[in-house]
Amino acid sequence: MPSNSNGISQWRPVVVEARSRLAADRARLRRQHDRGSPGIQVCSRLTDLLDAVVLRIYEAALQEVGGHAWLSDIALVAHGGYGRRDVAPYSDVDIMLLVAPASESRAVDLARRFTRDVCDSGLQLGFSLRTPAQCCGLAATDATILTSLAESRLLAGNLELFRRFLRRYQRFTRSRSKMLVEMVIKARQAERRQYGETVYMLEPNLKRSGGGLRDVQSIRWIGFIKHGQADLEGLYRLGALTQIDWRRIRRAHDFLLRLRNEVHFHAEKSQDVLNRHEQVRVADKYEYEKIGGMLPVERFMRDYFERTGDVRYISAHFIAGARARSAVTTAVGALFSYRLEQDFRVGPVHISATRKGLPKICGDLTEVLRIMDLANMYNKRIDHPTWEAIRNAMTARLDDAISPESVNRFLSLLSQPGRLADLLRRLHQLRVLERLIPAMQHARCLIQFNDYHKYTVDEHAIRAVQFATELVDDPGVLGEAYRQLHNKRLLHLALLLHDLGKGYEEDHSAVGARIAGDAARRLHLSNRDTETLRFLVRRHLLMPHMAFREDLNDESVAVRLAVEVGSADVLQMLYIHSCADLAAVGPGVLNAWKLELLTELYFRARQQLTGQDASRSVRDLADQRRQAVREQVPASQWDAWWDLQVKALPTTYLLDDSPERIHEVLLKVRECGPEKVTAWSRYLPRRGACVYAVGTYEDVTPGIFHKLTGALTAKGLQILSAQIHTLAENLVLDRFYVQDPDFAGEPPAHRPTDS
Repeated sequence: MPSNSNGISQWRPVVVEARSRLAADRARLRRQHDRGSPGIQVCSRLTDLLDAVVLRIYEAALQEVGGHAWLSDIALVAHGGYGRRDVAPYSDVDIMLLVAPASESRAVDLARRFTRDVCDSGLQLGFSLRTPAQCCGLAATDATILTSLAESRLLAGNLELFRRFLRRYQRFTRSRSKMLVEMVIKARQAERRQYGETVYMLEPNLKRSGGGLRDVQSIRWIGFIKHGQADLEGLYRLGALTQIDWRRIRRAHDFLLRLRNEVHFHAEKSQDVLNRHEQVRVADKYEYEKIGGMLPVERFMRDYFERTGDVRYISAHFIAGARARSAVTTAVGALFSYRLEQDFRVGPVHISATRKGLPKICGDLTEVLRIMDLANMYNKRIDHPTWEAIRNAMTARLDDAISPESVNRFLSLLSQPGRLADLLRRLHQLRVLERLIPAMQHARCLIQFNDYHKYTVDEHAIRAVQFATELVDDPGVLGEAYRQLHNKRLLHLALLLHDLGKGYEEDHSAVGARIAGDAARRLHLSNRDTETLRFLVRRHLLMPHMAFREDLNDESVAVRLAVEVGSADVLQMLYIHSCADLAAVGPGVLNAWKLELLTELYFRARQQLTGQDASRSVRDLADQRRQAVREQVPASQWDAWWDLQVKALPTTYLLDDSPERIHEVLLKVRECGPEKVTAWSRYLPRRGACVYAVGTYEDVTPGIFHKLTGALTAKGLQILSAQIHTLAENLVLDRFYVQDPDFAGEPPAHRPTDS
């Protein structure tokens, strides 16, 4: 508290009064919270407290500047979280002084005095002074302003001015609804990329991560833009939300509000990250108990993920409805589509049910699996109206028996890479997947409370499947192994099952093997496939343990692996499974070093099983890649330089990148010439990293590798792996795979990301 030289307080009386009231009433509200009051009730009463404090300060400021003479030209407006009355204990207080254009200049002094006293009272203030026209103009270009003003509430001042603003704002948003909805969606997508795209992050941000409060708010904002209604109950009454969705979102919303209040009160400041320490503390405070192999914190976080999973799913569904294609787009899609089996229509982007096929989907799980199988086979998204019908039908038909035809459709779905991971997620969201594989119910939202895994068990399993299916376009050895695999269905199923034994007292691999056996019986797999599936699940950690802990130069290591696996085909699946499992743990876990060790062990063990020289197999593949690079160079441009460089390409480089990219790199270096250095970069979405590369000649920049390492580290970049390739004529190519901790997803333009 500031004081003068005599130690007398410098706070103005209205500020002293505000600070005292805030401290006393926050303490009272915390006691109410600790007694178990619902989150929305505490937030509402906190809003009442803030209203009283803010209005008292506003009245004092008005008295000082003589503002009562022109009250008809101003309105004090709460917006954002404060406007919707779910403000958390230490959240920002967002306030706008809405003024008629004629009074804008004389409102400045009022705004200055008002904001000074609010800030001195200890509140975190977000303030603006705007005319109604300025509100609309700014909202057209700024998603934060757009969404915040959608939740406006009059605190004081001219009611008619506020109503005129609100009517104008509603007309503005409705007239530009398509553009503004896309703006809100893009802003939310960027936020999730930074704070957690998936719901199942193990240290989530309660507000900004996937499934958090921001997704609830997104429904409100888009509801306001599309329907002029931001209230969730109002959207339900308009038919924009189903009754089931409204009830689930309301339940999740109160859970999140109460949890956020708890975290704020405990920290005594704005704190939205639910870190490991807080998870343990909250689980203890909420009196969760250990049951079986599940810790109290794991049971609490399962509840958290159940709620946020509902929010994310309902939010995504609501947004898809808001983005429904226009009549023109629908007509164009119909023009370039064709019927399939009478019940479906395949377009350029989507697959949909026909009028004849829709009732079948709504009446039979087998038909749901049929359209999913077709969507996977043709690599098309299921259009929103069809998916909405599926979702509503499956919600009402949870007790349908699983028929042999449904099993066959599910196995067919597992056979193709296509959109498999996305479709498995959808089946999991519908709770259909656990009817096919009952152990998925236990794994739903089950956290792995350690510093290694980044996702819940079910999310980890589906991410492992996703990594494997994306290998279909991978130019390296791993991609080659996946494309040559005959029984992809069995690999995908093993990846889905491999960690489902977690959360029990017994070793998860042993439990998982029993789960795999049960799944094989339910899916009517052959005896041979059953044994292979059980082996892949029971021994899914075998290759990483051997590759990372034993000396691969010791021939007995590969011999032991070959003896235990017993088949080249099973070894191939185990190799891909091991890499996919590691990649699904979290960003950067499957780094170049681990991949190299697993690949070396794979080739050595394969030699034992097939009698083929492992080094010969690698050389043959490298020679194929080298020839493919040659074919990228037009015959008219081929000369001695190209011949030397292509012959000198290292095997590791040939197997790690595509022939097209290698040709581009060599072309860049050649154009640069022997006296200069050329550098470029590109973002790799699958790895969540950038590759930074430099091509030069050794005598031009001696020690360049160490200099580059220092430069990247100095910029705060995390180097995941580095490769040094020496080509002909002392040409050096250095490549660094790095992650930028300052940015989630692709870094912005000031960090170079593309060649």
